[in-house]
Amino acid sequence: MKVAKFGGTSLSSAEQIRKVCRIITADDRRRLVVVSAPGKRFKNDSKVTDLLICCARQFLSTGKAEPELQAVIDRYSEIANDLALSKQVIDEIIADLHGRLQKDTGYPERFLDGLKAAGEDNSARLVAAYLQGTGYDAHYIHPMEAGMIVSDEPGNAQVLPESYGKLSELRKRAGLLIFPGFFGYSEGGEIVTFSRGGSDITGSILAAAVHADLYENFTDVDSVFAVNPSLIAQPKEIKELTYREMRELSYAGFSVFHEEALLPAFRVGIPVCIKNTNNPDAPGTMIVADRQPTSQLVAGVAADKGFCSIYLSKYLMNREIGFGRKLLQIMEEEQLSFEHTPSGIDHISVVLREDQLDPDKEARVLTRIQEQLKVDELSVVHNLALVMIVGEGMRSSVGTIARATAALAKEHINIEMINQGSSEVSIMFGVQAVDADKAVIALYREFFETV
Repeated sequence: MKVAKFGGTSLSSAEQIRKVCRIITADDRRRLVVVSAPGKRFKNDSKVTDLLICCARQFLSTGKAEPELQAVIDRYSEIANDLALSKQVIDEIIADLHGRLQKDTGYPERFLDGLKAAGEDNSARLVAAYLQGTGYDAHYIHPMEAGMIVSDEPGNAQVLPESYGKLSELRKRAGLLIFPGFFGYSEGGEIVTFSRGGSDITGSILAAAVHADLYENFTDVDSVFAVNPSLIAQPKEIKELTYREMRELSYAGFSVFHEEALLPAFRVGIPVCIKNTNNPDAPGTMIVADRQPTSQLVAGVAADKGFCSIYLSKYLMNREIGFGRKLLQIMEEEQLSFEHTPSGIDHISVVLREDQLDPDKEARVLTRIQEQLKVDELSVVHNLALVMIVGEGMRSSVGTIARATAALAKEHINIEMINQGSSEVSIMFGVQAVDADKAVIALYREFFETV
């Protein structure tokens, strides 16, 4: 049994949905299918999810959102009409959308989640209806009835352990099962969404629950590339990655796969294949637990912007028991999550996402650190990017950091910090955000174009 997930661009129009259905029906092992909301049809188009967010915000602000709602209805109507579906299908979608707008707005985040989830939910209804109309035994699967139970954290749901037992029953169901991605239901019966792009997470959860032989993730590229194709023309395609490599690359900015999506599949050892809806015969990229070593040390290079670093120094810090705990306790109490904590004997840096700090919170955090930890130096470096080189081959190689730093130095890029993970699968460089793209290009050329 395969679980196949299709992204927004794969479902953006009737033509794309026909492609998706041909792919589904070409392999009778593809019995459980996860769908996203319709994505962009062309460069300046809007994703249905974005239209729904706009609609929700307008309604929360003014109590009205007729033009915004109509934009969503028009997208679904166009698809349904082009697929020659019955009027009943679009009438049910329209009724569903209007019903969601009647929900309680007293908890805005929950109201927003309810409307956002309509994108995937109605996409699943469309795909199921089209398959039924072409003679297939297809069924829309309601996430709550199937047992997709998640934590009650609007916009950041986590699947609850008891979901897996309930969802495993889907393996016994006959026919093609079309499951909406991106959301589940709280134990109280409320719609709660995963973080943006969370249909990947849904697919991984279902693959783990039904013990699929393979989780196929269909997108709009033939494979994962070793670097962002907008920076390097015709970059190297990656045929095989480990879970760890893909996790690191997703974290560092590879948008082809949601960074949280690997965990369910990883836990039960289900291989993942990233494939192209528009070129389904291409082999794609396999993500596996282990792979055979090759002469290529680095699997990929990526960067993500929007970070800052809180730097503090204190003489004999390493002798002060509880120093790190006290520092991280301040972060916890201020509701700040951190990314990295590179340190030395007398200094430590806490790297975090910059959007967590507004000027007032930054001032408060610095005051607390100074008063509670009595540090000698304290400062914040803003506008950082984290640039990462990732590869299992680095664990057994010598001189990787030397090559990387030399490549950056050659381009006159100042390194703010270096951190190598304990797994030795990745090396992270902190650089100024304005240098991020230049750094990625320099590192790619060093490890992929240098003989």
